[in-house]
Amino acid sequence: MSADSDDPRVQLARSTVGEVTVVTDPALPPHLLRLADSAENTYFAKQHERSARYAQEVRAYTTWVRHLHGHAPTLVARQDATRTLLLTAVHGQGGQSLPPGSAEEEQAHHDAGRVLQALHRGTAGRSAGALSIELATRLRSWIAKAERADLLSGAEHRLLGRIAAELASTPMDSAVCHLDYQPQNWISGDEFRVIDMEHMRRDARVRDFARLEFRRWQAAPHLRDAFFEGYRSRPSATEQRLLERFGAIEAATALVRGHEQDDPTLTAHGRTVLSRLS
Repeated sequence: MSADSDDPRVQLARSTVGEVTVVTDPALPPHLLRLADSAENTYFAKQHERSARYAQEVRAYTTWVRHLHGHAPTLVARQDATRTLLLTAVHGQGGQSLPPGSAEEEQAHHDAGRVLQALHRGTAGRSAGALSIELATRLRSWIAKAERADLLSGAEHRLLGRIAAELASTPMDSAVCHLDYQPQNWISGDEFRVIDMEHMRRDARVRDFARLEFRRWQAAPHLRDAFFEGYRSRPSATEQRLLERFGAIEAATALVRGHEQDDPTLTAHGRTVLSRLS
C-alpha cells in the first residue's frame, strides 16, 4: 500500500486530525502506517483487506475495549468504505523483544494477566452448549484441511477426531477473548498496553491462554506463574484439561498454515503441540 496523499490511511488522518507526516518504520507490516500530526501526536493507521476482520476490530474498539480500562490504543476515527482505522500510537517496548529470563519479561506476563482478567471479568458469560459445538466444528474444519493436504497419519487423525468429540460435549465458561494474546501484541512501558484487536470475540475463556501455554510457557513455567498471579486465579483441573484440548486446534492450525505458507518453523510448532496431545 502506498503512503502518498491518495492513501486512504493518510486521507482519514488528515480529515480527522489535520496535516500529518508519515513516520518511516521498516518494522511495520504493509497494512500499517505510523503518522504524526503538527503537534507531534502519533497514530497508527490500519487498512484491512478483509471486511470481516475490519468489522470485528471495529466492534472490539466500540464495544469491548473499554473493559481493558485504558490498556489499549484509542480508536480516533474509522472509514468503513475503505476498511481503515486511525488509532492512537502506544509507546514502549514490544513484549517479544524483552530479554528472555529478565525481570521485565516476568513483569510483562504479570501485567498481561492482570489486564486480561479485567476483560474476562467484565464480559463473563454462562456456559453454553452452542460454544462447545462451534469450537468442535472449527477443529473438525482444520482436521479436514490437514487431511486434504496429507499432513496427518491415521492415528493423528483419529486422535484429533476424539478431541473434537470431547470438545463438543464439554461445558465452557465464555468471555470476550483477545484470541491472539501473546507478547507480540503487548507493549511494555510506563503503562502496559494490548494491541491488535482484530480477532476479539466471545469464546471459551480459557482459550485466551492457549497461545501462551503452547508457545511460551512450556519452556518458561515461571512466566505462567507470573501471569496467573496477575490474573488472580489459576485454571481449575477441569479448565486445565480443556486448555490442553485446545492444543488440538493450535496444532492443526499450525500444520495447515505452515504447509500453506511454506513455513517450517510453524510446521514444527504444530508437530510439537500434536506430540503432546493424548
